[in-house]
Amino acid sequence: MTHDKLYSHLQPVHPFEFNERVVAVFDDMITRSVPLYRESLLRQAQLTCRFYQPGSRIYDLGCSHGNFGLELLHQMDGQPFHLEALDSSAPMLEQYRQRLQGGCETECIHLVESSIEDYPLEKASVIVINLTLQFLSPEVRKTLLARVYDALLPSGILLLSEKVVHADSDLDALQQDFYYRFKKENGYSQLEISQKREALENVLIPETCEQHVARLNDVGFDNIDIWLKWFNFMSLLCLKK
Repeated sequence: MTHDKLYSHLQPVHPFEFNERVVAVFDDMITRSVPLYRESLLRQAQLTCRFYQPGSRIYDLGCSHGNFGLELLHQMDGQPFHLEALDSSAPMLEQYRQRLQGGCETECIHLVESSIEDYPLEKASVIVINLTLQFLSPEVRKTLLARVYDALLPSGILLLSEKVVHADSDLDALQQDFYYRFKKENGYSQLEISQKREALENVLIPETCEQHVARLNDVGFDNIDIWLKWFNFMSLLCLKK
């Protein structure tokens, strides 16, 4: 695993993008930047095994370089399935392709370079959106989730993880403080934290838990569980009845 040193030196800061430099250090970056990341992936893969309906699709919208898909391969333990993994970053998908072994891409994991906003979704039993909605403009998020709801079969699930903010300014400041403490404990300097924050400004646009739940209710989900919460990160399970 290559160590993330992208923001370790004072430099002009450009808007964050998932380019070759980020892909090279992505595993280290996300593990040190997202609390309980591996736990979330493990449980999502296990939930997918539980709710997958044979003959349907699984979608990973914003799949990056395949951590969810590879964990799902492990958890499925030879059971056939059909996962369509979408990402708009060609470097991410190339890294994903290199990580797959034994022809799994053609047998059960299919990589698609595409924007997720308008990709046609067929009938699915599980749709995963991990730390991806936050990179879309707020105006298109509801439209995407409405399409997700329509694509899900009865008893299908949406698994959604997001960075969030708090509506109360004091609690929001507390969450941010503990998040930066988490990053420092994982070896990031104050310079790295501040430059990464600047790079993500107006690129990653978080919302409150209440905004997410209200939007999900609006598109049809009325059975929602926030099953994982760590200060300003959350994971939800949304069941379509």
